[in-house]
Amino acid sequence: MNLPNKLSVLRICMIPVFVVLFYVEFPYHYTVSAAVFALAAATDFLDGHIARKYNMVTNLGKFLDPIADKVLVSTAFIVMLTVPQILPPLWGIAVAVILARELIVSGFRTVAASRSLVLAADKIGKIKTVFQDFSVVVLLVGGDLADVPAVNIVGLVLLGIAAALTIVSGVNYVCLLYTSDAADDRISV
Repeated sequence: MNLPNKLSVLRICMIPVFVVLFYVEFPYHYTVSAAVFALAAATDFLDGHIARKYNMVTNLGKFLDPIADKVLVSTAFIVMLTVPQILPPLWGIAVAVILARELIVSGFRTVAASRSLVLAADKIGKIKTVFQDFSVVVLLVGGDLADVPAVNIVGLVLLGIAAALTIVSGVNYVCLLYTSDAADDRISV
């Protein structure tokens, strides 16, 4: 197993640590869980960079990396929804949009792979990931700083931007697959 794949496995292993730190109450436990989340999210950027730079891209990595990322982010949003002062219930709509997009894009990637097409992450999708990750960290830190509501507001704004980018990125994937579908139909006729 190469280094990028080990980083993806490490990210998966950090998820239960994040959850435990989120729920076990001690001073600044949300901030500590934010640090674990940030470290795990950093491995997402690092493993991809190493894999591409040193030509270490593997089929296992193509499978593990997106799964690890989606499970990490999904877990963070779901547990944060259990604490209304961190993520008010109405913001569950933004979380639902993000999770739905991840499931839809994963489905499209599966269809594309069956046609030997690779739907790589687009620039908007990468920017969306950055906003998601920062929103999680800021919202978690805001959970420990209840007397500074501006922190939570910044986190919610970041989450709103992430949700908007999620929609744009999701539409891009649908259009890309549709265009590929149309090209396949023209070629096969």
